[in-house]
Amino acid sequence: MGLLILGLVLFLGVHSLRIISDERRSQWVERLGEKRFKLVYAVLSIAGFVILCVGFAQSKLDPIVIWTPPVWIKHLVSLLVLLACVLVVAAYVPGNHIKARLGHPMYAGVKIWALSHLLANGLLAEIVLFGAFLIWAVLGFRAGRRRDRLSPVPAPEANLRATLLAVALGAAFFAVFAFYLHQQLFGVRPFGA
Repeated sequence: MGLLILGLVLFLGVHSLRIISDERRSQWVERLGEKRFKLVYAVLSIAGFVILCVGFAQSKLDPIVIWTPPVWIKHLVSLLVLLACVLVVAAYVPGNHIKARLGHPMYAGVKIWALSHLLANGLLAEIVLFGAFLIWAVLGFRAGRRRDRLSPVPAPEANLRATLLAVALGAAFFAVFAFYLHQQLFGVRPFGA
C-alpha cells in the first residue's frame, strides 16, 4: 500500500501545481524555462504513474476487502463512465458546448470516473486509488472555477459540430476501452463474464 500512496502523491502532486499555487507554478516555469519545466513535470508524472501502478498491483496480492458491490452496479457504472469519457474528450475538442458550459470538463469527467469506480470496487487499495483521484478532481474543478472568476477569459464560440464530435469521440473511446483495453490493461472485463 505504501508504494500506491507514494505513486499517488507523486503523480497527483505534480498534477496539482495549479490547484495549490498557480503563481508558484509560474515561478518554477520562469526559473527552469518552459522546456525544462515540462521535462521535469513529465518525468515526475511518469515515475509517479509507474510507482502507483506497481503499488496497486502489489496490493492485489494481499487484498483487503472493505465492501462487496452489488452485481447490478456495473450497469450504472458503465453509463457514468460513458459520460466521463465524453467529458474528458470534450476538454480537448475546441469550440464545443460542453467545454463552453463547464469550463473544465476534464476535471468533471475524472470526478465521475472516480466516483463510478468507487461504487464498483470495494478493496482498500481501490478505494484509496479512486478516492484520491476523486478528491484531486474536486479540488481541481474548484480551483479552475476560481481562476476563471478572477481572470475571466471569454470562451470561444461553441458550435454543434464540435459538440457532436466530442460526444462521438468520447463514445468511441469508451467503447474501445470498455470492450477491449480495460481487460488488456487491468484484467477486468466491464461487460461479460
